[in-house]
Amino acid sequence: MEKFLAFIFSLLLSIYIRGADGSIGVNYGTVANNLPSPEHVAHFLLESTIINRVRLFDANPEMLKAFAHTGIAITVTVPNDQIPHFTKLNYAQQWVKAYIVPHLPATNIVRILVGNEVLSTANKLLIVNLVLAMQTLHMVLVGESMDRRIQISTPHSLGILANSSPPSTGKFREGYDSHVLKPLLSFLKATNSPFMVNPYPFFGSSADILDYALFRPNAGVLDENTKLTYANMLDAQLDAVFSAMKLLGFSDVDIVIAETGWPSKGDTGQAGVDSESAAEYNRKLVEHVTSRIGTPLMPNRTFETYIFALFNEDLKQGPTCERNFGLFQPDLTPVYNIGILRPTVIANFPSYPTPAVKPKPDPKGKTWCVPKSGANEETLQRNIDYVCGLDMEYCKPIQESGACFYPNTVRAHAAYAMNAYYQASMKKDFDCDFRQTGAITKKDPSMLINICMCIYTRSKFAELPVKVPA
Repeated sequence: MEKFLAFIFSLLLSIYIRGADGSIGVNYGTVANNLPSPEHVAHFLLESTIINRVRLFDANPEMLKAFAHTGIAITVTVPNDQIPHFTKLNYAQQWVKAYIVPHLPATNIVRILVGNEVLSTANKLLIVNLVLAMQTLHMVLVGESMDRRIQISTPHSLGILANSSPPSTGKFREGYDSHVLKPLLSFLKATNSPFMVNPYPFFGSSADILDYALFRPNAGVLDENTKLTYANMLDAQLDAVFSAMKLLGFSDVDIVIAETGWPSKGDTGQAGVDSESAAEYNRKLVEHVTSRIGTPLMPNRTFETYIFALFNEDLKQGPTCERNFGLFQPDLTPVYNIGILRPTVIANFPSYPTPAVKPKPDPKGKTWCVPKSGANEETLQRNIDYVCGLDMEYCKPIQESGACFYPNTVRAHAAYAMNAYYQASMKKDFDCDFRQTGAITKKDPSMLINICMCIYTRSKFAELPVKVPA
């Protein structure tokens, strides 16, 4: 009886706050070797939390079966490498019949995402086929009479923006704007589906703007064009996306936050990386996106939001923080409390673990971050997109009119972007990892390779970049 009532509550909540209207979900990642079974997870979310939406990173039948009869709204994902196959009608039909139809209506599948951050891969094959794959998949849903039940979309990193500051000047990257994003937005509008983005104030934060990133009281940032003041970084990021959409004529397409979060543990010297900061960000995030306050350019609205992530994932590569974005440990113990546990459950967890905050090191000596000799251009382009997506200030010198645009090669631009990020991060070793494509050197790169190299000697705010002659 208790499970039935929980199901009815979840179903009513899902109906009440539909579409992009302020419901809270989680990203259920599985890059770990110690997670509970999908059935256990589904049961826990239904009976112990108020989470009513879950995003999966594939269409695993075991997971879809586990969420049957829970009423939780499920989003499934087509992996990036499968996108070209979905341009073929027959393949898309077979996939829907194999992975979607068998689970309906027991499992509440509400959205299919075609890839994740596809434009940031810089993979031309994936990019040129993205919209066609979405259209083909939608045709299949129409043929199965599921198009009104299931939406089609795709999430983007903020690397799709050529400019994001101030928010009113937000615009998409040239080339992607007219050839990919305009037809994509046209498709989303025609099918009443949302434009999905992955904003992470954490990746744009530093010690001096931590309050701005964590929704704390601060002086705010004024947009001189609109005379609107931004009290937090998330609003600025969302409004930059909105401005870019408006520039293409699609201000009426809803925005959904597909991923956002804050790690509870990190490496030495990372500002604001602890369980208190993570709890503060995610708690205030939930309050903010459901408050109907909206943003300066999108007032009086809420945002469907998916917190990253449900679990800490121990097999993820990269710095420590990448493995510690979870709301819960693998044993379903809360990492911290943000108000998503049901009152009857909170009493079972009187305290929450608090990782120790490590002191910030004092970097010494001149070092630079450069691409490894064996790194391929596709991976290096992703590094560029990642850094530029955090803050375009990093990348102005390698834009077409910038001092370091030439030589116009992926390796030269990656050398600048990776080093700029490394210098701005106070030269911490893990900030030159870039999925094992970066290497730290004590030799001036301008003396090692024939490229223009702009070096930030302290931080990106400390001084202007200086061109080092090639």
